[in-house]
Amino acid sequence: MARYIGPVCRLCRTEQLKLMLKGGRCKSDKCPINRKRAAPGKDPKARLGKRSDYGTQLREKQKLKRIYGMQEKQFRLFFEKAVRMPGITGENLFALLERRLDNVVYRMRFATSRSQARQLVLHGHVQVNGKRVSIPSSIVKAEDEIGIAEGGKKMVVIKDALKEFTKSGIMPWLSLDPDAMKGKFLSSPKRGEITDLKDIKEQMIIELYSK
Repeated sequence: MARYIGPVCRLCRTEQLKLMLKGGRCKSDKCPINRKRAAPGKDPKARLGKRSDYGTQLREKQKLKRIYGMQEKQFRLFFEKAVRMPGITGENLFALLERRLDNVVYRMRFATSRSQARQLVLHGHVQVNGKRVSIPSSIVKAEDEIGIAEGGKKMVVIKDALKEFTKSGIMPWLSLDPDAMKGKFLSSPKRGEITDLKDIKEQMIIELYSK
């Protein structure tokens, strides 16, 4: 499966937005957005002119795709699935993205970033309803129980990540027992509940793919 292996801070600089791709580093003074570093390239100032409608729509799509750590083909498949579902396409898209197993592991504070959560899943440290699942893009259903496998409960990276639960809590569509290292996906989130992504304009993504 193809994946981006370049410097992820460069992606944040490209979008001029904190995409939260490196966990704790994103909250530190080392973050290039906190340091107000310019976009990558030889002459970033030359690209600061007015964008076309297509350019604006493309940037919104790239932001969302990069936040969830997906490649274009997979992201497009998720969008097409959202179109086929009843309801509002934009809300369906966000609900599907939030139901990805790697994202749920990240949201439950078992990992400090979605890429770290993806590694935990790939290495067999995550269980869904008591069974190991090693496919990060697996879709979680309401009332599914997600937990860390017995061998993974000793991992320092998971214990350190769980410290964020005491500071920030958890999203309202999830429940967590940090001592048992397991929780439940209660229901698909509504668009308004995903407060950390409130600046993403999903309508522009719909317009981009509708051309």
